[in-house]
Amino acid sequence: MEKLLHYVWRHRLMPSMLATTDGRSVEQIDPGLPNNGAGPDFFNAKVRIGGTLWVGNVEIHDRSADWELHGHGRDRAYDNVVLHVAGDTDCDVFDSQGRRIPQIRLEVPPHVLENYETLLHEDKYPPCHRVVATLPRLTAHSWMAALQTERLERKTADIRRRAELCGGSWEDACFITLARNYGFGINGDAFEQWACRVPLAAVAHHRDDLFQVEAVFMGQAGLLTPESIPERYRDGALADDYYKRLCGEYAYLSHKFGLSPMDWKQWRFLRLRPQNFPHIRISQLANLYHGRRMGLRALAECDSVDSLRDMMRTHVTPYWETHYTFASESMKNEKRLSPFSLDLLMINTAIPVIFAYGRHISDERLCERAVDMLDGLKPENNRIIRMWRECGLDVRSAGDSQALIQLKNEYCDRKDCLRCRFGYEFLKSEER
Repeated sequence: MEKLLHYVWRHRLMPSMLATTDGRSVEQIDPGLPNNGAGPDFFNAKVRIGGTLWVGNVEIHDRSADWELHGHGRDRAYDNVVLHVAGDTDCDVFDSQGRRIPQIRLEVPPHVLENYETLLHEDKYPPCHRVVATLPRLTAHSWMAALQTERLERKTADIRRRAELCGGSWEDACFITLARNYGFGINGDAFEQWACRVPLAAVAHHRDDLFQVEAVFMGQAGLLTPESIPERYRDGALADDYYKRLCGEYAYLSHKFGLSPMDWKQWRFLRLRPQNFPHIRISQLANLYHGRRMGLRALAECDSVDSLRDMMRTHVTPYWETHYTFASESMKNEKRLSPFSLDLLMINTAIPVIFAYGRHISDERLCERAVDMLDGLKPENNRIIRMWRECGLDVRSAGDSQALIQLKNEYCDRKDCLRCRFGYEFLKSEER
């Protein structure tokens, strides 16, 4: 209940005029700044008590007795509290100097409490669905713009963490981020582990030889071991000339650079479409790396969605045009990335890397360019976006869809409606 009292105080959802326990009128001028750390709950609040304007801190509890229970009466950090707010004022409270602190009893308005219970227990998803369609477009999209930035900042933190794990190399972090998203969810973790095992500084010496790049890439994925080949194809693969050449080249390069492959069992194939098999995606990555098109400098120089899309286009090497795994032949197909896959890679890799690198070098132009690129791409079409559209929300760009994914993952799934602007509109409404 205390967090709901915080919410009511912060958003001024209580009566405009209140009274202290000793009968003095109280008017909230400014609720103050919420404090998420140690110390009073709100800093620099402005309240008029009995006609006198006070500027100081505000502390909120379920019960007045919690003041002493939490040790505030012995803590000098609470001596500048000018008002104590409690749901149940069951006793007086004093600071460390013995000064009696004015306090008020704050009730959560019945409609706010009822709406909050609805948000917590509503069966239909999202729980605020009844209010979303009624929101002014400006209200909805101002919140979505903030959520879009939140999501980019979260991805920035992930990319920065990868750079730190790579000894500060943003090139390596860019490659690992790209590789992870080549897993398209199902094999994301495996691709990230694989990319961490690819020594780009060493492979760079052989970047002009596509066959050698592919040998290292396939070998480090553990896909050149006989055990990784399905039994029905194993004999054919072991006799396959291309497979044998890759194994020989990898044996030479792994000895030269002291490489060790990952466990092939980490790759998932069950219910995976053949074009998403690791062999195909790794061959596409080898082609992209060999062509020197997907690097940090190239990304930073892209100034439009079209140039970014052209840079990320890739296909498999000749052998994989007629194979999905070793010795498993298929009809000839260049196996290029589909427009859908390209857009996902731009949304989840290229644009976040541009934004993160802009933050890293303090270049706001790169950050703004990343946001513009998201706004220039069509929105994703997945279950989450369809759900919000069914609520009546207008989703026009990838920036909007990324915002709504952030909203579901970080707010709705956590029942964190008190931090959501849609939740705020739902809570304050007196009509349902």
